[in-house]
Amino acid sequence: MELQSILNSTNAAAEFSVEQKQYLQGFFAGVAQRGFTPFVGHTADGRISSDATSGLANQAAEAADLEATYFGTPVADLCKEERWKHEENALDIWDKLVAHANEDRVPVPDDLFRFKFHGLFYVAPAQDSFMLRLRAPGGTVTAHQMRGLAKIAAEWGAGRTDLTTRSNLQIREFQPRNIVRVLTAVQALGMTSRGSGADNIRNITASPISGIDPTELYDVAPLADALNLYILNSRDLYGLPRKFNVAFDNGGTISVVADTNDIGFIAVQVNEGHGIPAGVYFRVLLCGITGHRQFASDSGLLLRPDQTVAVAAAMIRVFADNGDRTDRKKARLKYLIDTWGTEKFLEETEKRLAFPLIRFPLEACEHRRPIDRAAHIGVHPQTQTDLSYIGVAVPVGRLPVPQMLALAEIAERYGSGEIRLTVWQNLILPNIPGHHVAAVKQAILAAGLHYEAGRVLSGTVACTGNQGCKFAASDTKTHAVALANQLDAKFRIAQPINLHVTGCAHSCAQHYIGDIGLMGLKVTGEEGYQVIIGGGSDQDQGIGRELIPAIKFTDLPPVMERLFTAYTTHANPQESFLDFSRRNDIATLRSFCETPSSQEVQ
Repeated sequence: MELQSILNSTNAAAEFSVEQKQYLQGFFAGVAQRGFTPFVGHTADGRISSDATSGLANQAAEAADLEATYFGTPVADLCKEERWKHEENALDIWDKLVAHANEDRVPVPDDLFRFKFHGLFYVAPAQDSFMLRLRAPGGTVTAHQMRGLAKIAAEWGAGRTDLTTRSNLQIREFQPRNIVRVLTAVQALGMTSRGSGADNIRNITASPISGIDPTELYDVAPLADALNLYILNSRDLYGLPRKFNVAFDNGGTISVVADTNDIGFIAVQVNEGHGIPAGVYFRVLLCGITGHRQFASDSGLLLRPDQTVAVAAAMIRVFADNGDRTDRKKARLKYLIDTWGTEKFLEETEKRLAFPLIRFPLEACEHRRPIDRAAHIGVHPQTQTDLSYIGVAVPVGRLPVPQMLALAEIAERYGSGEIRLTVWQNLILPNIPGHHVAAVKQAILAAGLHYEAGRVLSGTVACTGNQGCKFAASDTKTHAVALANQLDAKFRIAQPINLHVTGCAHSCAQHYIGDIGLMGLKVTGEEGYQVIIGGGSDQDQGIGRELIPAIKFTDLPPVMERLFTAYTTHANPQESFLDFSRRNDIATLRSFCETPSSQEVQ
C-alpha cells in the first residue's frame, strides 16, 4: 500500500498526528530518493539514534565506510604525536619499559614520546641518560620521601635532585637499565611520575605555606591533593592535545604565579552587599602561557571552594575533546579559547557540571592581599602559636644527596617531617617550634645551605640549560649563579630582584616575567643571551621589554654592574628595581648599560 493511502485511511487518520504524517512523508521521500540504508548512531550522551541526517557515524555500516577518527579528528589529519597516542595508549606500555630496561636500550621516537607519560625523558644529546620528573602535588614531600629520593639519586642517578619551577623534583642521569628500578622505588615511597611529561596535566601547584600562612584566605593544599588524585584515577585525563598547568593560590603571602597557568584558581574575599553570601570564593583565570607572552585572564567566574576541583575536571575534559590535534603549535588551551571565545568555553564546561556556574564581577571582590617577594626565604611566623617556617635558599634548585639527607633529618627532628617546595626552586621547612629555630638555622648552615641569601640569588631561577636539555643554547644554571653572586657581592640592595635564566624560547624559567630575564642563544658561536627587563607577575604583572638583543655571557656581568650602579645611584627612595626599570624607557636603560653610571637620568 502506498504511503498516501496509509495516511488517508480511517484508522491511520485516528492514529497519526499532523507532525507524524509530515515525518513519515519526509522519511519515505528520502528512501525513494536514495534507497534504504539502516542507520544506528550513538549520541554524545549515550542515546541511540536512527536519524541518518544527524551527522553521527553509522555504527551499522561496513567498517570500510567509516573514516577513523581520534577525538573527532580524522586520523589522517593528526600530527605525528597524536597518531602515536591513537596507535597505542602510553599508559599501557609497562612491558616495553621492562624490555628496554632488560636490554639497556633507548626507545625509538614514538616510544620515547610514550615514555614521557611515565615521567621518563631521554635527554640526549645533552646527556646520554634519562631524567625522571615526579609529581609532588602542592609541592609537599615528607622527610621519608626525601630520604628515599636521595637513595635513588645516589644509587642510579647523578647524586642530586633538581627542584623545578613547578614546585617539583627531577632525578637525572640514570641509564635505561635502571628505569624500572627507579619507577618502582618511587612508587614504594608513595609517589608517582605518571603524567608528569608529554601531553598531560603537570604537577598541581599550590601556595607553599598554605595552611600555615597568617594572611591566607583559604588552605588550598587539599584542593591540589584532590585534583591530583582525580587525575591519577581518570585515564581519560591523559593524552591531552598538549601539556596543561593548574595552580591554586591561597590569597596570602607567597605567590604561586597562578597567572602563568592554563587554569589558575585564586582565593578572594567577597563582603556583604553584593547579592551573595559574604565569604571566601575563588576567581578562575584562564590561558596563561608566558612563553607566548600571555598571562591568564579573569574568566568572570566566582566559585565556592568545594566547586573548584569539579570545574577544573570539566574544563580539562572540554579541552581534551576540542583542542587542536593537527597542529601542536596551536594545541594549547589558549588557542581553543582564541577560536571559541571565553563564553562558549564556559558554556561547554557548564554542560558537564551538575551545578550552574556563577558569573560575578571581579571589581566586587576585595583586592588580593599584598605578596611578599622575600617571604620564601628566612624565618617567618606561622598562624599557629609559637611555630615558624624557615625558607631555605637552594641556588637554581640543585640539591645534592648529602643536603637532601640533612634536610630530611632537620624536618623530622625539629619540625613535622614535612618539606614544602616553591616555584622559586627553593624549599620551606614548616612547623618549627620557637625554641628550635636557632638549632635549625645552625643545621641549615652546617649542611652547606642558607636561610638568608643575596637579594638577587634568592630570587634566581634557571632551567636545566644545555647540561641537560638539547634545546638550550647556554649553561643557564652555572651562569645564573655566577651572575647573581657577582651582583650580590657588589651591591647591597634591600628589595628582592628576580633573575630568570632560560636556555631557549620554550621559556621553562619564564624569563619574560623576571625583573631581569635572560634567554640563551649563540652569539658568534659563543654562549650568550637576549636580555629582558621589567617583567613581573601577580600584583606586578607585566611582560618584560628587550634591553639587549644578544650579548655573550662573558660580556654580560660588567654590563649588569653598570645597570645596577645606575639603579643604586638614581633610584627614588624605596623604589624597587622593577619600578625603576619600568619608570625609565629602554633608550635610557641602555645608556646606563653602555656609559658611566654618573650619567643623568633622562
